[in-house]
Amino acid sequence: MKKYFFIAIQLMAVLFSACHRNAITGRSQLSLVPESEMQTLAITQYKTFLSSNKVAPANTKDAEMVKRVGNKIAMAITKYYTNLGMPDALKGYNWEFNLVESKEINAWCMPGGKVVVYTGILPITQNETALAIVLGHEITHAVVGHGRERMSQQLLAQGIGVIGNIALSNNQQTVDIFNQLYTPTAEVGVLLPNSRRQEAEADHYGLIFAAIAGYNPEEAIPFWKRMAALGGEKPPVWLSDHPADEQRIQSLEALMPEAKKYYLAAKH
Repeated sequence: MKKYFFIAIQLMAVLFSACHRNAITGRSQLSLVPESEMQTLAITQYKTFLSSNKVAPANTKDAEMVKRVGNKIAMAITKYYTNLGMPDALKGYNWEFNLVESKEINAWCMPGGKVVVYTGILPITQNETALAIVLGHEITHAVVGHGRERMSQQLLAQGIGVIGNIALSNNQQTVDIFNQLYTPTAEVGVLLPNSRRQEAEADHYGLIFAAIAGYNPEEAIPFWKRMAALGGEKPPVWLSDHPADEQRIQSLEALMPEAKKYYLAAKH
């Protein structure tokens, strides 16, 4: 009995020491994994993905739009963190934006700013501003550490524990976990479904980042309505990690006054 008690105490100590309050969202997150190691793994996975998929030529109109919008969002995020006195929060970010030819309606961002947009989402975004809404959302997942949080949860669930200074890329177990979380061939996209809280954070700050970049955040409403109109079978909201379309739209409408302040400031 004492043995299990001490194990429980040790586990609580690990959880306490590994939880860090996110300076942007204010939420406490489990963080067993150094961001630098996440970025190292992302570079390898990103290169592998690009080499095995058809990347649109950089000089095409759509590919140029993806890079233009992506760079504007990246600059907006840098500005946001700098204004908060945290320029080092994006240390190691080496932004890359690529358009990949695929019918899949998706876009994603790995740690370190490795971004892919599928051509299949462009008929839904329809315009540059809606694409900015999408990229703001996906990039937020990376910059606020959602991937690192998910990785840490998986490590803890599998009993791997705190890794310390051991390079993740030298540990096959951790590499496998990373590859399970970031699976470009998965039907749900590169990052397996996030929690509703993570999705809400990505909607919130993604809207702000797009607004700082000079894109009208109000475009988020018609974009998500177009996504909702795609139809298809969807699980009830209580069975899904992602918010229902109606709930997401209502939440975005509630966030709009705040986002519009950033947008108006960016226009002056």
